[in-house]
Amino acid sequence: METPGSQSSLHRANLERVVRAVRMAGSLTQAEIARSTGLSAATVSNIVRELKDGGTVEVTPTSAGGRRARSVSLSGDAGIVVGVDFGHSHLRVAVGNLAHQVLAEQAEPIDVDASAAEGFDRAERLVSRLVEATGIEAGKVIGVGLGVPGPIDVESGTLGSTAILPGWSGTNPADELTGRLGVPVYVDNDANLGALGELVWGSGRGAADLAYIKVASGVGAGLVISGQIYRGPGGTAGEIGHITLDEAGPVCRCGNRGCLETFTAARYVLPLLQPSHGPDLTMARVVQLAREGDPGCRRVIADVGRHIGSGVANLCNLLNPSRVVLGGDLAEAGELVLGPIRESVSRYAIPSAARQLGLVPGTLGGRAEVLGALALVLSEMGDSTLLDGAQGVESAAIA
Repeated sequence: METPGSQSSLHRANLERVVRAVRMAGSLTQAEIARSTGLSAATVSNIVRELKDGGTVEVTPTSAGGRRARSVSLSGDAGIVVGVDFGHSHLRVAVGNLAHQVLAEQAEPIDVDASAAEGFDRAERLVSRLVEATGIEAGKVIGVGLGVPGPIDVESGTLGSTAILPGWSGTNPADELTGRLGVPVYVDNDANLGALGELVWGSGRGAADLAYIKVASGVGAGLVISGQIYRGPGGTAGEIGHITLDEAGPVCRCGNRGCLETFTAARYVLPLLQPSHGPDLTMARVVQLAREGDPGCRRVIADVGRHIGSGVANLCNLLNPSRVVLGGDLAEAGELVLGPIRESVSRYAIPSAARQLGLVPGTLGGRAEVLGALALVLSEMGDSTLLDGAQGVESAAIA
């Protein structure tokens, strides 16, 4: 056993700091590791050498600021992680390594009326198929990140009653998938995972505080505060779709009237256009038509943007985020929706908060949530297993 405060325990702590920094970023130069961990350049150099000799990290030549540098990433042999995203009408799975490289990815349609058991069975089959396609043995899977369209109760781990998928309320998604796959499963709602995906890979990179707004069959927000997802004590933080805009408005699925969702979600918006555009209209098609100049679709998207802007203004007044990322199909509308959002933010938010806000479209599209599921595993997993390969080197160095 290591004695707290001893040279060996300090060395172990420094190893974990370096591994954690690399694990969260995907890859870093040694100078970036030193800045993010507060360790000296000499200490980082020695630790990286140990981890490389132990097979925990890989070091490749790169350049930074026009100067030669060495990029450090976790070894491809250290393990793989899996992301699973359940949507209103899709199932998407991705397999990645610890260096943030996506090795395989596939999406398939899913019947929203299917039972939860059938959905998890399909997820199990797709995960197995994609892991096999990578050529990596299944025993290398370290963990699975799982996204579901609804709030997860922090204490029980069950899916809340306001979830989009009917018949899934009260199920425990982590337990269900763990029993099928035999590895740790980390679960979160799709908006939080979208925020994680954009934070690590997309439009949120470099932002310590942001909100990811997803508008699809429902409306939700993933909140990042000081670089961490904020879920709230009950796991329901970010349910921006249930801000009340009109107390006499349409009845929402949550039981209240006039929620933001009833003015912006696809299930409420599409019927406005179906009499003139046909019954098979989708939000993606509405966005496409709007970009092509269709006046009706442009009007509806502008109205949706103004309503979303009201919700964003509330977020600005309460949390003062530095960046808001708009995800889902609406993000493809660009300024057609971003402009009206800015108008509402300018009108309803505190001026200083509105001035500091950067509003950008997501860059990951429909992949944001499944990539966020990969990032969830990378953020939740411990570092001890990754250091096992370096133990012999570490012990020799301390001796």
